[in-house]
Amino acid sequence: MTAKIIAVVNQKGGSGKTTMAMQIGGTLSLQHKKILIIDADEQNSALEWAAMAPEGTPFPSRVINLAKAGMKIHQEIKKFIDDYEIIIIDCPPAADSPVAKSALLVSDLALVPFIPDGLNMLAAVKIRDTIDAAKVLNENLKSLLVLNRVEPNTTLTKTVIDLLPQFNMNTANTRIHKRTHYAESVLSGATVHIFKSKAKEATEEIEQFCNEVSCFINAN
Repeated sequence: MTAKIIAVVNQKGGSGKTTMAMQIGGTLSLQHKKILIIDADEQNSALEWAAMAPEGTPFPSRVINLAKAGMKIHQEIKKFIDDYEIIIIDCPPAADSPVAKSALLVSDLALVPFIPDGLNMLAAVKIRDTIDAAKVLNENLKSLLVLNRVEPNTTLTKTVIDLLPQFNMNTANTRIHKRTHYAESVLSGATVHIFKSKAKEATEEIEQFCNEVSCFINAN
């Protein structure tokens, strides 16, 4: 098998990159897919998330840290492509990060979590430019903007969503809403599935998003 590679990127910290990477990776693993999550950030957030899992109930996906590889991380990633179906890279929060730029060179999809507010809109423009630059060397790179931590029916959310077509970037149909279960699952070292019926909406939402990402990344 040759893995599809997804880089989760954004200019701004706090956009939900690690949460998205872990929820997607863990969910796909629960669907019996062979997934590797690469923590490319020196803060080790993804690695620490997985470490919170209780003994005997590990996080569904394998999680490793390759932050020290720096601008050569794309070379390290290539070593794993024959062993997994999907590799998900949790990149550092900086559009000009050499790690993110390197990861995008070998990625099939740049996934951009986007909180619909003014500051995040400005940050999204910077990461879009970084993705466009990467496409010069990686012609197969696709990009997908994902509305994250959405609070429905607010004026600001509606205003920002109306402006999204100006980004010239594909936007996911699935929206990830602001739900406490996403944050709480970190403390359990798991995905929202650990809460079962209590997190039905979050579980259905993230599974729907995983299905959309799978279809998008495999489309010609």
